[in-house]
Parts: sequence; C-alpha cells; structure tokens
Amino acid sequence: MKLSELVGKTDYILLQGSEDTEVEFLTSDSRKVKEKTAFVCIVGAVSNGHDYIAAAVENKASVIVVQEGEHFDKIPENITVISTSNTRLALALMSAAYFGNPAEKLFTIGITGTKGKTTTTYMIRNVLEACGIKTGLIGTIETIIGDKTKASCNTTPESYEIHESFAKMAEAGCKAVVMEVSSQGLKLDRTAGIMFDIGVFTNLEPDHIGPNEHESFEEYRECKAKLFRQCKVGIVNADDEHTKEVIKDATCNLETYGLSENADIRAIDINLKHERGSIGLSYKCVGKLDMDVELNLPGKFSVYNSLCAIAVTNHFNVDKAVLQKTLSEVKVKGRIELVKVSDKFTLMIDYAHNAMSLESILTTLKEYRPHRLVCVFGCGGNRSKDRRFEMGEVSGKLADLTIITSDNPRFEEPEAIIGDIRTGIERTGGKYICITDRKEAIKYAIGNGEPGDIIVLAGKGHEDYQEIKGVKYPMDERVLIAEVLEELKK
Repeated sequence: MKLSELVGKTDYILLQGSEDTEVEFLTSDSRKVKEKTAFVCIVGAVSNGHDYIAAAVENKASVIVVQEGEHFDKIPENITVISTSNTRLALALMSAAYFGNPAEKLFTIGITGTKGKTTTTYMIRNVLEACGIKTGLIGTIETIIGDKTKASCNTTPESYEIHESFAKMAEAGCKAVVMEVSSQGLKLDRTAGIMFDIGVFTNLEPDHIGPNEHESFEEYRECKAKLFRQCKVGIVNADDEHTKEVIKDATCNLETYGLSENADIRAIDINLKHERGSIGLSYKCVGKLDMDVELNLPGKFSVYNSLCAIAVTNHFNVDKAVLQKTLSEVKVKGRIELVKVSDKFTLMIDYAHNAMSLESILTTLKEYRPHRLVCVFGCGGNRSKDRRFEMGEVSGKLADLTIITSDNPRFEEPEAIIGDIRTGIERTGGKYICITDRKEAIKYAIGNGEPGDIIVLAGKGHEDYQEIKGVKYPMDERVLIAEVLEELKK
C-alpha cells in the first residue's frame, strides 16, 4: 500500500520524501527491516528505536517514522521520513491499517483488572465455543487462533502482534475474540484505536507500581480507566471500591455484576463444597439472568469471575444449559488448577507468585476448613527480596505447613533465596521445612498428605520451565506430579 493509506488515521508531519512511497512491510524492530519497509522508532524503557535508524537504513527501509523531540542523525534523502508526537500510538494505528482493520471484523471483548483476567477470558471463550461461536483468545498464558496456540511473552502483546493475530483469527473464521488488556498495554497504546464491543473491569489492587511500570497507584488506576473510553459496553464489578473512579469518565453504556443488591447480575446463596479430593462451590445467579451455577473452582473470586463471564456471554444470548455445563467444567492451566492425586486430599497448582496473590488463594482455601493447608512455594531470583520476606510471612500466618523450595533462581543460588523466605516465615512462628529440589518438595507434600488436606503448589502455574543461570530447563509441575505418583507406587 501507499504510505498515505498506512498513516490515514495518524497525525504526522512529512519531513522528507513522499506520501506515495510504497510500503510492503511494517515493523518496530530494525532487524526485521527489508526493502519497502516502514520502520517505526519506538522509545522504550530499555532501548530507543532512534538509535537503530542507521541499521534500518542499511537494511533498505523506505520509510522511517520518528518521534518529535528525539535526536537522530540525518537520514538519506531517498528515504521518506515522517514525524509524530507518539510513535507507539502511530504503530498501533498503522498496524490496524496494515492488516486491513481486522478488529472491525470481530466481536471484541477486552478485560482489564488486577486479578481474574486470565480465568475470566477462558470462561468466556469456553462458553462461546460451546455455543458454536468460534472465538480467539489473547492473554497471559497463550494466544489461541482456531486450533493453534502460541505461548505469550506479555499479557497484552505489542499492537502489531495484536492486529496480526486479529487478522489470522478473522481468516480462520473466528467471529469473536476475548483478550486480557493490561494496564501496561493501555499505558503503552498497544490497544489504541481498537473500539472494543465490550470492555470489562474485574477489580483493582496496588500492583505493578515501580520503575518501568506505573509511577503511582493513581496512574495505574487511570490506565485501567482508559478502556472505558474505547468500548461500546462496559461491564464492571459493582462491589470493587475503585469502580466509581475507574468509570467516572466512561463514554460507554455500563452494566454491573457482583454480590450487592444493586448489581445487574448478582450471586446469592453461595455454598462452598469440599469433599476429599475435590473442591468447589455453587450459587444462584439472579437479575438479568436467573440460573443455578456450580463451579469446580474455589472461592469468592471464582464467583466474581463466573458472574463476569455470564454478563458478557449474555450479550450473545447463549443457551442457559450450555452455559451452566461449561462453567461447571472450566479449567485454566495454572489458575487454581485441581490435579487429582488422591481420594483423601486435594492438590492444586496456582500461579500465585507475590504476597497479594498468595494471601488471596490461601485465605480463600482456609474458608473450606481443611484438615491442614499445605503451601509449597519458592521465589524468583534477581527480583526484590521484599517479595520473599512478604510471601514467607503470608504463608507462615495462613498455612499449617510451608514447604519452601526453588522457583526460577535465575542467576542466584536457590539456597540464598530460600534463606530470605525463611527470614519472613520465622517472623510468624509458622511451621515449615526447606526442600530445595522442587520435585522432591512435591514428593514430600504428596507422600505426607493427610485426609482432608488441601495442598497448593504456588508460583509456577502455567509455566513449563525452570530458569537457571540464563537457561530455561523443561519443568512442568503436572509432569513432576505424574513422576512422583509413579515413584510413590514403588
């Protein structure tokens, strides 16, 4: 296409060359530049795309998009140069144009919030798929396009990758897409220019605040709020204390879900169920939709996640029986994932990898009055030591037994990380043991499981590797569990 078609929705100034320049490729990675490529210079936290203009020129870029105020050397006159105030925004709008505005060919559902995004996206996709509505997914774990999956690097990918995935989904016959929209994705304009059919807010708690993320909780909250100025319908948690601020400048029609009486779709008569080897709950959904709901997932947050899925899929007039069946069967890899190992006790895998998420899952599980609550976890290397102290304290206070083990030690010694966790747990007087090898830690937990126990393997979740000194070695807890069970039989 011509450059003028590619930048039709972008505010820019032509510095040299022609808007009639032919463009066949678009990228923000100078290593991918070839002839007839438009190279967009992105200013990142680690590197600055303007530093790679010479490489893009050498690789025969035909167009270079620069950001106002950035310094760069003179660019040869045979290359078209345009300037814009925000090259990230420009990349998003140009990516949409480059792939033929694929978001307009799909029913788009974007979900933002601190917790619950991943589970809720799978709930929604599973329901829609069960009703014959082919649905793509973009999220923390993977991108799903038809029967193909691709592991994710970011919760919300760069804008080019989003529109590339949307285009592939439309081509594969998808009618809808549900995606996690992170605060970073909103801050960095990765979803700019997409008018979501439905935007969702799950909840908000202090998280992702610090260098290279958000300067303050207020900025974090404001980034979440951006979604409700770029969607047609907003579906929000009526009970979250921050909802009012998040939607105060919303330009969409609003609907609510929750436990409070003023919610459009709400849950009443919540009953927890804990039988040896299984755990879950049931409730009655009332309001815009009346139905009984059973989940093989624990906790109040599962009620909220499922209410959200019900509110979203209600816009598709899905079959109630299919909705009930699908919600009862939903299972998300690494998110309160129950793994059957015994009829005597319950074991689950969860991604809880910070103090906030660990406290949430352990507090939830204590409500089921287990014989013992056993927590197996470690912490990542080359990360804040405070996280280790805090997670140790949380597990020490809430778990009856903590088994401290290795996570992703990266370039640190596992024993040093374990020592930091011990510092936190020893402030509580909680009972613990240390087993550095993760498989051996799991073997101890299962081998010493007592009737009525709930055992949580926390921190790894969907990850299928262990990172040690720059190398990612295969390590899937489901495989470790299977190996342990075979060994214990002997």
